[in-house]
Amino acid sequence: MKFSLNVSRRDFCGRAAAIGAGLWGAHVSAASPDVLPPSRSLPQELSAALAKDHPLIVMVSLAGCPYCHAARRSYLLPMWREGVPLVQVDMRSAAITVDFQGQRVTHDQLVQQWRISIAPTLLFFGPQGREAAERMEGAYLPDFYGSYLEARIQKARGSW
Repeated sequence: MKFSLNVSRRDFCGRAAAIGAGLWGAHVSAASPDVLPPSRSLPQELSAALAKDHPLIVMVSLAGCPYCHAARRSYLLPMWREGVPLVQVDMRSAAITVDFQGQRVTHDQLVQQWRISIAPTLLFFGPQGREAAERMEGAYLPDFYGSYLEARIQKARGSW
């Protein structure tokens, strides 16, 4: 599966700045096309990803985070639209999902279990719900975000 990660630095920075200035608004509704699907069952989502020979990518996001929005809009949503298995887990959210142990937990509890304190954070899961590549934590230089993301995906694929 081939996808494009080419987004100019100016475009990425401009979007982040516009969001930070409130030009795009801090709240994104659930019906918005700028939202990744929320995790509902990590075991099922992982199974579907592995059936495509792909790691499950989980984006940990925070409402109102301009860097989350820019990464999602510039990189992750285009990938998801091309079929890359991606779900979102939200810090401070009471939304329910099923964790890799089969327990019902809130998104926020999952974020705490994973010891994540920075948004955005991308996690790459392989068989048995194990992290298959190093996490991408926080904002990266836009010129390199796509290449770091692609390298993590390749590393995760090669780990099983």
